[in-house]
Amino acid sequence: MQFIDLAVQQRRIKDEIDANIAAILEHGKYIMGPEIGILEHRLADYVGVKHAIGCASGTDALLMALLAKQIGPGDAVFTSPFTFIATAEVLSLLGAVPVFVDIDPQTFNIDPANLQSAIQAIENNDASIHPVPAYKTHPGSLPTVLKPRGILAVDLFGLPADYGRIDTIAAEHGLFVIEDAAQSFGAALNGKMACSFGNIGCTSFFPAKPLGCYGDGGMCFTDDERLAEIMGSLRVHGKGHHKYDNVRIGVNGRLDTIQAGILLAKFNIFPEEIKLRQQVAQRYTAMLKPIPNIQIPAIPAGYRSAWAQYSILAADENQRTELQNQLKEAEIPTAIYYPKPLHLQSAFADLSYRKGDFPISEEISDRIFSLPMHPYLAEEDQQKIAAVIDK
Repeated sequence: MQFIDLAVQQRRIKDEIDANIAAILEHGKYIMGPEIGILEHRLADYVGVKHAIGCASGTDALLMALLAKQIGPGDAVFTSPFTFIATAEVLSLLGAVPVFVDIDPQTFNIDPANLQSAIQAIENNDASIHPVPAYKTHPGSLPTVLKPRGILAVDLFGLPADYGRIDTIAAEHGLFVIEDAAQSFGAALNGKMACSFGNIGCTSFFPAKPLGCYGDGGMCFTDDERLAEIMGSLRVHGKGHHKYDNVRIGVNGRLDTIQAGILLAKFNIFPEEIKLRQQVAQRYTAMLKPIPNIQIPAIPAGYRSAWAQYSILAADENQRTELQNQLKEAEIPTAIYYPKPLHLQSAFADLSYRKGDFPISEEISDRIFSLPMHPYLAEEDQQKIAAVIDK
């Protein structure tokens, strides 16, 4: 059994993938070829925004979005500690400071109530309100007051964050919102598609994502024409009217034309695959809900997950280990997303966060694990998985 079975999908669309790649080999425009623009137009239309900017990875999408918002040293950006490192990594690369905010125990997304407290703590320089990071302008210097600039919300496992409340909080404090939709392309909240929330939405086309290519790739989405223009420049070394007219410092963040061709073939069946993901998730929920001592995913009213992962909670770390071992013996793969919250990782040690600062993220990290999840997962395989868990 595969954790994510890309081979089944490839067999469905192999002829179209081969034809798209052959066409690219024929025209030879491997960098910024016409398929890039076609893909951008189609995905922007699907998401419901005016502009889409293809780029080299989901990490580059976040980096370009933050560069477009002129984030740099001394800027505080509020985000989740329970996510992949790329979310906070890009902030540190720019000299900004990730201010971690604990998650909702049901959705695993950033908790708006904790977000409000975190913003107030930074605005008032008061760690008694909420844990705050240490910040030094250079080695040996004294901590400096941070300037709140934005919110980088994560749509974890395919479920959009609570943008109704997040947007309200952002407006109250004059902050921008960037949506890290690396896992949620195809999801929706009250009929509005993921990647359309906040000032900029960013997604990833890593092969394991709901819409993935056969390498790295990403995309930024926005209704703001000026931001779209800036990000289009940033991805090609800050170019102006041509590639040797550089109007800003940028990155080499272009999406490969061949990857765009692959994504175009995949996108033709993507809406159907999102429906299939719902069916797989519904079967899991029906099978696993009666089993004691585990917690299944919570999908609030008005939300549609893209189901990048189907993650459940064991009663504790010991039970998780036991369940994973039982599943492994049955040749059923599992994974843990994420075993250690970002505030406890060595990469962010200079922020001086401590164990206990974000107790929900820490507890979830000890209990969570993910089951095989893809559009083509057979019901009989799910029955096998449920039977092992229910031993």
